[in-house]
This record gives sequence, C-alpha cells and structure tokens, in this order.
Amino acid sequence: MEERTTVKFSPGLRAAAQVFSYLLHPLFIPLLITLIAVTALPEYFVNFKQISLRFPYDALFFRVIVTCLLFPLLVVVLARLLRFVDSIQLSGQRDRIIPYVGTIIFYFWAFYTFKRQGISPGFYNAFFLGIFISVVVSFVANSFVKISMHTVGWGGVLGFLLALMWGLGMNVSIPLAVAFILAGLAATARLVLNAHTPGEVYAGFIVGILSQLIAYAIVG
Repeated sequence: MEERTTVKFSPGLRAAAQVFSYLLHPLFIPLLITLIAVTALPEYFVNFKQISLRFPYDALFFRVIVTCLLFPLLVVVLARLLRFVDSIQLSGQRDRIIPYVGTIIFYFWAFYTFKRQGISPGFYNAFFLGIFISVVVSFVANSFVKISMHTVGWGGVLGFLLALMWGLGMNVSIPLAVAFILAGLAATARLVLNAHTPGEVYAGFIVGILSQLIAYAIVG
C-alpha cells in the first residue's frame, strides 16, 4: 500500500479545496450528465419530454435526483445516526462499506429500470451501467485501498464522453476539455485535503474511465 504523507497547506487553500470537494461531489454527476444529455441531445429523449408534468423532462430529473442523489444521501445519514459510520465524510475504509452497498443497489436499480422501460437511448443506459460497475469495483477494492470516489466519478464523466466520441462519432471536444479541468480540480482538492494519496486518485480515474467504456461496449 502506498505510504500516506501529510503535507500542510494554508487554511485558505484547504477551505477552497473543501468547497470544490462538495461542489464536485460524485453524487451530483448522474444529474449533471442527465442535464447535459437532454440539453445537447434532446432528440434522444423525446419520450421523456412527452411524459413531463410541469416542465420539460421534469419526471426524468426527479427520477435521477431521487434514485441517485437522495437515496444514497439517506443511507449515509441513517448510517451516521445509527452510528454505523464515524463521520458523514466517510474518511475511513470501514465507513464506506454501507454507503457502497446502498449506492450499488440504487445505481443498478436506475440502470435496470431505464433499460427495462426501453425509451432511453443506449448510451444513457450504458452510463448508469458504468456507474454501477465502477462502484462495485471500488467496493471490492475498498478492502485493500481507499480509492477516491471523486476521481471515480469524474473519470466516469471522461469515459462517458470518450464513449460518445468513439461510439457515436460525436464532437465532444469542448465538454471533454471542461470535464478534464473539473476532474483535475476534484483530484487536486482531495490531495490538498490529504483525503487520498496520488495513487488512490489515479486509481479512481482508471476505474471510472474503464467502467464507462466497458459498459458502453455492453449496452451502448
């Protein structure tokens, strides 16, 4: 296991890193990808627009928010209230076990229901399958190393965009460049906070990217 060294950064830099850690939290990524997908590729989501209630795609957004954001957060909060975890920061490997199990269930449910419903595009289904694969891999690896879930998530964004570029021939150069910058900010923030070693950060990127590419090869 890579030796963890503590580097002292200024309080201001650490405060900024903490803000970026929250803003770029991986739980927000499914909602972000959904927003980008329906905005950039609305022709693939016509069926979801037709079943909207008050504004375009509201049913889809609500579904993603509840399944991929609220339910995982609820698991963490309940685990903390029941003292199964020491902190909602999930700083220890043991603290991550229950949240990992919860997110595995919720992300698989998201993939399964979208796939079973049959009205979402293949690349969107592949995205949720990729999330599921990456969390399963991270859960297994958690017994040996504390992989950065921030970089797993942002690696997934990079992998998703690469899948669109290679699989559908889309020009995603600008979103890809923005994603690289945000991924770099997320990785830097975790290092500044001494939450992970560089190896754990790089491992997260590898898991996230490969999981999305494998998922696209399966159902994309």
